[in-house]
Amino acid sequence: MNDVLEQLDQSVRIPVIAGMYAQGDLIVIPLSMLDSVEPRPDAAWRQVPPDGIEVLRGPAGGNPHVLVAEPATCRWTGEVVDPTGLALGIFTATSLAYLMHPEHGATASTPGTYVIRRQREHSNSRTRLVAD
Repeated sequence: MNDVLEQLDQSVRIPVIAGMYAQGDLIVIPLSMLDSVEPRPDAAWRQVPPDGIEVLRGPAGGNPHVLVAEPATCRWTGEVVDPTGLALGIFTATSLAYLMHPEHGATASTPGTYVIRRQREHSNSRTRLVAD
């Protein structure tokens, strides 16, 4: 995952978002906005390390979306109850947490609890996952 961090320009300004935002085929939504999504009662949580947790990799081994945070400031679980089946996981941060991607750059989430979901697109009578 360090390769993701190395590809980002060191001088780039990272937007800090207090709310919902999209990054390629993912959307980050405050948990409080989703009544039907929650961590499983027996969910195992793990600390997000400084080199990150790969949340999703593009099709055919494409570029990864990586969640990154300072030590002991963010935890993650992929064990989620979501009736839509779109949630990849939930993270809780006490400081800024960063969703990073080599092509989309990085976006910081303010402290809080968020759901990371796949995005869907609708065309005519068809719905499909966004492929990044």
